[in-house]
Formats: sequence, structure tokens, C-alpha cells
Amino acid sequence: MSQDTDTVAALATPPGRGGVAVIRVSGARVPAIGAALLGAMPAPRQAALRAFRAADGTAIDRGIALYFPAPASFTGEHVLELHGHGSPMLCDMLLARLLQLGARMARPGEFSQRAFLNDKLGLAEAEAIADAIDAGSHAAARAAVRSLEGRFAEQVRTLAAALLELRVYTEAAIDFPDEEVDFLGDGEIRARLDALREQLQQLQHQATRGARLRDGLSVVLAGAPNVGKSSLLNRLASRETAIVTSVAGTTRDVLRERIDLDGLPLHVVDTAGLRDTDDPVEWEGVRRARQELGRADHVLLVVDDRCGLQAQDRRLLADTDLTVTIIHNKIDLSGAQAGIEHTDAHVRVRLSATSGTGIEDLIAHLHNSAGLSGAAEPDFIARRRHLDALDRAARALQRGHQRLVEDHAGELLAEELRQAHDALGEITGAVTSDDLLGAIFSSFCIGK
Repeated sequence: MSQDTDTVAALATPPGRGGVAVIRVSGARVPAIGAALLGAMPAPRQAALRAFRAADGTAIDRGIALYFPAPASFTGEHVLELHGHGSPMLCDMLLARLLQLGARMARPGEFSQRAFLNDKLGLAEAEAIADAIDAGSHAAARAAVRSLEGRFAEQVRTLAAALLELRVYTEAAIDFPDEEVDFLGDGEIRARLDALREQLQQLQHQATRGARLRDGLSVVLAGAPNVGKSSLLNRLASRETAIVTSVAGTTRDVLRERIDLDGLPLHVVDTAGLRDTDDPVEWEGVRRARQELGRADHVLLVVDDRCGLQAQDRRLLADTDLTVTIIHNKIDLSGAQAGIEHTDAHVRVRLSATSGTGIEDLIAHLHNSAGLSGAAEPDFIARRRHLDALDRAARALQRGHQRLVEDHAGELLAEELRQAHDALGEITGAVTSDDLLGAIFSSFCIGK
């Protein structure tokens, strides 16, 4: 992606009323803009109290100015930060003055993008900035900060470096076929390839946990009417989110709730009770419920413990290949004991959504399903594109193993190693495209 030479400005703090608002300016024109706005630039990296002046010399606002000369700044360019009062009107007036002096409004993520293009941040670290801002739980925020510190990128770079060494070794074996030593058959390449595959598998496991911590678990509550789905949602959310009555079929539409479940972001969807009906409104609710089932990571099939599985429940279990946990609710009425039962087909959790008995077992089960069980948090945050890149690298190494063991084909092995290396490079930014960078940074908030 080509470097943009414009000077950009944006509000870095959330819009609206507040005590302080921060506006950032980055680019080559910062010294000239700062001199015109402030009268004189402050000393580098020293806070100065200044009036921010309009073209006629009147004060727009008064606050703190901080100047970071290139290349010792976040973006690697000249950067000016203006800390003023958090008034939307004053911020608009100040931004209008900056545009008048030659800046333009920054695009979403443009400051972070410039930091990446100027080698101030790796791509994974840049993404971690957005993940830290968007973190939905304390655990996700801590993992995002660890990614920002380079934990994830460093592991990827270490793996990529070992992969590069193997590529060099393999290509040397191809280039010198007349040597007395059979490099492809001496076991060294295979041993190093097997070690790389194991390291990559471990990294995939960590990344999957990190992605789950970032994205959360999408859970659909399904089951017949009046089995307690809405009561279970309210219990998990710790508040009265859904209407609960003794009348079957209270929930007609899809109800969504985002819950921080002891550090696990949980996206819960409460659906209409699954049953055959002639009521057009309820029929539409059932249709939407089945639609949500196809999008879920995990289905909680709720049944009344006094009745057990019904015909509709059995049809759902037969028709889906999703992970399904059967929730035997209303044990306060059936007299059953709370607990978890692991069978070959499905996990069953017995609980009472009304009293809360057995809820801790369900929470522990959901954490385990998300790969977040145990005391240790994921070492870093990860995204879906990271998982995709790691998966492509793993598949390339698997194909390379087959080329080596079955075909004894060094050239084909070298090509698979190259593809795996390129896939890892996409995570750190060593291999990029304009489309990839555009997709990543456009999802950032303005001012970052």
C-alpha cells in the first residue's frame, strides 16, 4: 500500500460532552499547522498550555499541546496532540481550523495504518489496538494488551524463522543433487518438519482460545415452549432481560443478549419455542429460531426435566451437526439433583433457571467448550483471519510432509514450505496486499 503524504487530523476521544477531548494531527505539515494554530510549537514531548487560535487570532479553546517530531512518534511522522475541553462545538471549531490550515480528516484506522507503514507497529500489534478498545471483558482486554506488546507476533516470527531455515536447507538439497549425502532421505528434513508442525499446532490452539476470548461464543437457546429458555437467559444475564410468564409461547421473536460470563463473552440468542403451529406470528418466530440455529457455535437445547426430550427435540438433534448441550431445566420441580452428565452423544446439564441451582456447572461447561477452562488466560488475542492463515500454513506443511515421505519430491516440498511461510507472513505484515490492509484498518475507529 502506497504511503499517503497528506497531513490528517481526527478526534481521538469519543464524541460527545466530557471533561477533556483529544485531537490528533499527523503528517509533514504539522510544524506549520502548529505554528499557525498555537503561535509557536511547544518543545518536543513537553506539555505546554496554549490557546488554540482561529484565523483572526481569537481563541477557539485553551488547553495542552504536545508535539512529537518524526520519527519518534506513534505514526513515525510529525504528530501534534491537542488536549482541550470536551465540548462537541469546540471540537468541531478546532477541527475546522485544522482543515483550513491544510489537514484533512483521517480515515478510520489511518493513524495505526501509518504506524504500520512506517514500521512502528507490526500488523498483529496494530490489530491489537482495536481489540483492546473493543474488548468485551477484563480477560479480553488483558490478552489484547499482551498482543500489543508483541506476544503473538513474536511467536509467529519465531515459527516463520524456523520455517525459513528449513526452506533454505531443503532448497540447498535440491540445488546439490550430486552430493554423496542424500539430504532428502537423511531424516533431518523430516525431523525438522515434524517439529515445525507440532509448534504450529500449539500456536493454533493458543490462537483459537485467543479468538474465542475476542469474539465470544454464540449460543442459541432452543426447545419447546414453556421449558424455561427465557428464564435461563435471565439467569445468565443476571437481570430480567426476557419476559417470563406461565403462558406457553411468550417469546415470539429472536431476543439477543451479550453477556460477560466470568470472562467469556457470550452472545446468547433466545428463540421462540419449537412446535408446529397455525399462528402466523408464532410460525414466523419458529422460522427465525431455526435460522438462528444454523449460525450458532453452540446450542443449548432446553427441556423440562419432568418430561424429558420431546419429538421436536429429537428432530432437532437428528437434523443438526452443531455442538448441542441438553439442559434439563426445572429440577426444583422434578426433584432431580443438579450436575453434569457426559455421554457419548451429548452433554446433559441438570439445573433450575428459577433458583439458580446448577448454573455454575453450565458456566464451567461453556468455558470448557470455548477452550477457556482453567486458571490460565490465553496468552494473546487473535482474529478469524489469524486462524485462517494458521490453518493454511498447517495444511501446507501437511501437504509438504506427504510430498517428502510419499513422493520424495524436494521441489514440491519447497513450494509447500513457501506457501506456509507466506501464510504466516500475512499475520505479521511481512506479506500484505492493499485489499488486506484496507479491510483491516477500515474496521478501526476514527482517531486510531
